[in-house]
Amino acid sequence: MILSRTPLRHSLAALALLTATSSAQDALEPLVVTGEAENLLGEADSASKGQSDREELLERPYLRRGELLEVVPGMIVTQHAGGGKANQYFVRGYNLDHGTDFGIFVDGMPANYRAHGHGQGYADMNFLIPELVGRLDYEKGPFDARMGDLTTAGAAEFSLVKSLERGFASVAYGEDDYFRFVIGDSVKAGIGTLTYGGEATYYNGPWVLEEDAHRFNGMLRWHTGDEDNFLDFTLLGYQAEWTSSDQIPERAILTGQLDRYGFIDPTNGGQSQRYSLSMNWGRLDGDTRWRGNAYVGYYDLDLYSNFTYFLDDAVNGDQFRQSDQRVFFGGEVSATLEKRSLFGAETDYTLGFQTRNDVIWDLELARTRARADVNPIRTDDVFTGSYSVFAATKTKWNDWFRTEAGVRADAFHFDVDSDTAANSGNEWDAIAVPKLNLIFGPWDNTEYYLNLGGGFHSNDARGLFTRIDPNDGVTPVAPVDPLVRTWGTELGVRHQWGDCFTTTAALWYLYSESELLYVGDAGNVEAGPSTDRYGIELAGYWRPNDWFTLDAEVALSQGRYTDTSAGPWVENQVPFVISSGMTLGEALGPYGALRLRYFSERPLTANKGVESEDSLQVNLRAGYRLENWDFAIDVLNLLDREDNDIEYFYTSRLPGEPAAGIDDVHLHPAEPRTIRASVTYYW
Repeated sequence: MILSRTPLRHSLAALALLTATSSAQDALEPLVVTGEAENLLGEADSASKGQSDREELLERPYLRRGELLEVVPGMIVTQHAGGGKANQYFVRGYNLDHGTDFGIFVDGMPANYRAHGHGQGYADMNFLIPELVGRLDYEKGPFDARMGDLTTAGAAEFSLVKSLERGFASVAYGEDDYFRFVIGDSVKAGIGTLTYGGEATYYNGPWVLEEDAHRFNGMLRWHTGDEDNFLDFTLLGYQAEWTSSDQIPERAILTGQLDRYGFIDPTNGGQSQRYSLSMNWGRLDGDTRWRGNAYVGYYDLDLYSNFTYFLDDAVNGDQFRQSDQRVFFGGEVSATLEKRSLFGAETDYTLGFQTRNDVIWDLELARTRARADVNPIRTDDVFTGSYSVFAATKTKWNDWFRTEAGVRADAFHFDVDSDTAANSGNEWDAIAVPKLNLIFGPWDNTEYYLNLGGGFHSNDARGLFTRIDPNDGVTPVAPVDPLVRTWGTELGVRHQWGDCFTTTAALWYLYSESELLYVGDAGNVEAGPSTDRYGIELAGYWRPNDWFTLDAEVALSQGRYTDTSAGPWVENQVPFVISSGMTLGEALGPYGALRLRYFSERPLTANKGVESEDSLQVNLRAGYRLENWDFAIDVLNLLDREDNDIEYFYTSRLPGEPAAGIDDVHLHPAEPRTIRASVTYYW
């Protein structure tokens, strides 16, 4: 039996098994489960690669669905605006803003958007329904030949459920007008299974300005086949609207001018929607394994923000609108020739092709007042397309040494048609990057890893061709490089202490030729100088039996500019992260989960002249399960700490302040202690 950090308590399959028999627990047939404690010796190619299954994800009490990504060791997920906006992500010394150098995928379909209105790599996870996620696979660093643009820090891929063992309906209610209803089921449909799910959520939040956030999600998936030969089609839909308090200046809180949960501009917020159709296909033909996917989707966003208040326009204020409307499409096909030979050693050869295309029209930036346009700044039609090939070999040289070597080559086409002719243009660019993973062992249930690889990220296509500042139509602007090369290495170890205890350690380094930096007063990311990052990650997952699990993860990292003239420290990189959790309970009866997440102070300026506060959040879930019912209570921010989700340091101006503004910390507070109750019925 392969043990995992996940008890069987959430598993619908386990519930069906337990209710169908009256024998004692020790008479049950062995059940294979997966999770971060799974024995990956002989399978993983790095110490920082891992996976988490549906039960493990759903057992976590979480405030927002983006926190599902915190199963990735060292990952921090927060928010600096309304709940309909993409989250803030931090990992491996990166302030990833809303995505940038960490790739997020759903069944092979990328969730990061290129040339996005609010920043390169913007990744909004709000279109996912957590109960319909079947598995999460993650990896760190640029070591996988399948991973290309925007994946230097790592990547996470969500796999949606193929089918549900039982249908369910769940209602949750909580403080601050929180309401959520979700339903899902699977039925036979021809030679396959049709799985459907829907969700409706409403939330006002603890803010003085009610968030009035509502979200609707839907999924329809048809699947047939098994692990080797399968075909599925998936429809996803999402729509949301919200009002946002955004980040506010610390000086206004300290003087009593603003409540900690207050606001300055009552008209900030936005609306967003996303719809997609995707296909996944697999076939095992003798010793050749084929895999393919294709997707097409529509996305739009209208986002209203005001981060500097009255610094640029003392009359109308500094609110601006960022609009993005696009169609995206692409896919991947690969063939793996299994159990072939390389110099007499057993080798798998993989060759693949990927393409990804974004057709964006009316990519707009405008100055607004109360969501009404005051001064349009720029409007662009943008196309970004990439066409990539990758090749990889997995070779087992002997009982204690195997390698994974690969290379990928990416060609990009950028085309911008701007309302300012001087800022228009088109260009091709290309890049090739190698990958090499060396795996030694196992010896005494221990494997050692040495990973080396190149990566890259693309820059916003508009930055390639902008020659004149669209704010004034006069000031010259230097263009940015289309593609930015990165390099990484990792030294790691994985030890399996029997079937119930897994530990990993990784020492890593990353170099980027140009940093994607968040600019707080512009609400966007810009190309910056080169950086070095390094750190160490430690993790342990223990499950001594099927009713108790314990895990702990520690991540230390540093990010530094190679040009230290303004200071060496990369702003908002988190030096120290701890995540830990404990779960108790079996499939039926009482259960509970307790999770702790800590992240340390971090530099807000390159010279560390200003630093943020640290944050400690503890979440609790307690519940009781019957054969067809599940009753649960979540207590979020159990200690009721006044932490901050995000802090930035820049210049802003409130009414009556000097025209030049005041340099200050701007923050978005973490939500206070919040209680939510849920009832779920299974059939």
